[in-house]
Amino acid sequence: MAHDPLDLTGIEDELQEDERLVRDSVARFVDAEVLPDIGRHFADHHFPRELVLPLARLGLLGSSIEGYGCAGLNAVCYGLICQQLERGDSALRSFVSVQSSLCMFPIHAYGSEAQRERWLPAMARGEAIGCFGLTESHGGSDPLNMNTTARKRGSDWVLNGSKMWITNAPIADVAVVWALTDEGVRGFLVERGMKGFSTQEIERKMSLRASATGALFFDDVVLPQESLLPGSSVGLKAPLSCLTQARFGIAWGVLGAAQACLSEALHYTRERVLFGRPLAATQAVQIRLAEMARKIAVGQSLALQLAHRKDRGILTPVQVSLAKWNNCRAAIDVAREARDLLGGAGITTEHAAIRHALNLESVITYEGTETIHQLSVGRELTGLNAF
Repeated sequence: MAHDPLDLTGIEDELQEDERLVRDSVARFVDAEVLPDIGRHFADHHFPRELVLPLARLGLLGSSIEGYGCAGLNAVCYGLICQQLERGDSALRSFVSVQSSLCMFPIHAYGSEAQRERWLPAMARGEAIGCFGLTESHGGSDPLNMNTTARKRGSDWVLNGSKMWITNAPIADVAVVWALTDEGVRGFLVERGMKGFSTQEIERKMSLRASATGALFFDDVVLPQESLLPGSSVGLKAPLSCLTQARFGIAWGVLGAAQACLSEALHYTRERVLFGRPLAATQAVQIRLAEMARKIAVGQSLALQLAHRKDRGILTPVQVSLAKWNNCRAAIDVAREARDLLGGAGITTEHAAIRHALNLESVITYEGTETIHQLSVGRELTGLNAF
């Protein structure tokens, strides 16, 4: 029996038929619409916005939400969607992750019915794009070190401050913004066009170059009471719950990038002949390829276990931290190995390895650095906070 080199533990056999259908439809989309041009988009520092409506037509935006024009898919399907999109490029998975987990999820979970009806169907159709404003330039891994404020003025709120490293910021129609009030951190919906609200794209990135990344600026932005997310409790519980949703998708997504790199390395080392034999016929190369496959297999098994727990409603944030930490580390190691095995060819965007390796430098950092997730697991083990 020949094993799939990208699935040594047989995850395929554990999938339901509908999960395979979702995975295969996204894979076909990536093969036909993403891979032919993504290297150029990366090189040109350009987000392929023309893919947003096709992504929506596939039902990939807010895919886990029930109702409001969303697909209502299970956690395994969402994971497989993320994996296939990131096999194309991390920027595409990041767009869907932010739209679905960081914008549509909090509107669904913490918004009013009027907010849900206004935004969720439009976002599911790709007619409205969202972003998530929590990170500030000075704060990084310490979100409570927040300078953005929302102060009551009569029945309105007045928002001041800024957010940095925000995926979708330059193209977003609505921002889910977390600000410090007199009671604590609360969530607000800030719409493009509001007086005092502006965005700026971040240039000269060497990672996620096909992603629209930017900053949000708030200068006395007057928000009506209807802009407040009424179900968001005071504090960080609500924004951190959004990040848990997104990190789950990341744990699946990065394995798609790793699979793309392993596939490319396998093809290259079989075809590249040096000293009279293919590179793949040498012990050193086979050991490195086997290590890459091992890391992917372990990550896949972990991701599937977490998806089943998520569908049963028993997934915990520390389990997501474990998966984000393990799978991002595995993926970036695989990408770097693939880049090295390709030799000089590995540094061009004609091949996927360097693009994935550079993208993963961001993915391993955002939504909780590797160290933050290690410390989250450490706190769970010891009961002591070392942050």
